[in-house]
Amino acid sequence: MGTTKTEIFNDNQNQIARIAKAFAHPARVAILQQIFKANACICGDLVDEIGLAQPTISQHLKELKNLGLIKGTIEGTSVCYCINDAIWQDAKQLFTAFLNQDLNDENQCCS
Repeated sequence: MGTTKTEIFNDNQNQIARIAKAFAHPARVAILQQIFKANACICGDLVDEIGLAQPTISQHLKELKNLGLIKGTIEGTSVCYCINDAIWQDAKQLFTAFLNQDLNDENQCCS
């Protein structure tokens, strides 16, 4: 597989791509939805709620944490996760601006 050459794209484009990659896996979407649904830090019941093995859940949590979309705190032997609100708000703004792009009425290239 070739390199992605991320250096030729601007920071905004690279950030949208990184977040989109996180959203591209249904397990990560389910994890985020479960954390939002709980409206609190989640400490280990994700395995029961999502139905995947603990190592699989842990790998997805690691990806989401590396992006900053979630943050974790250590409580004894478990790690509790919650949404990182500041990063989530930034992600919402990025995607809103990206998805709110519209073609002007003059652009009829495929009609």
